[in-house]
Amino acid sequence: MNKKSDNPYENLERIFHEPKRLAMIAAIAESEAGLSFSEIKEACELTDGNLNRHLKLLEEEKIVIAKKAVSGNRARTIVRLSAAGRRKFVKYLEALELALTQAAQSMGSKSKSKASVLKGVTA
Repeated sequence: MNKKSDNPYENLERIFHEPKRLAMIAAIAESEAGLSFSEIKEACELTDGNLNRHLKLLEEEKIVIAKKAVSGNRARTIVRLSAAGRRKFVKYLEALELALTQAAQSMGSKSKSKASVLKGVTA
């Protein structure tokens, strides 16, 4: 076995693993059209500054695409996952699932169902 499959924690990308960024990506991933800045802010309970900081990091990593658009008299920022960001997030979720499964097994989990929580998720 290679090192990555022996240690699932190595595949837990830090860019996703921070709790507020994980919440943001999960919320954004639910909407194919993306979410507005204010929708993300409300859903994840973030301040403007905190959300801006996280979005900047996610944009630098090419995980999200933020586009400014004018709606009526107001400027709106719409954020959506990039194709590469979606693929990276699915890989992260798979690694997280493996790490959690191994942790549950090491704790003697008696769960008979081994159905993947990612069933139906596509890249």
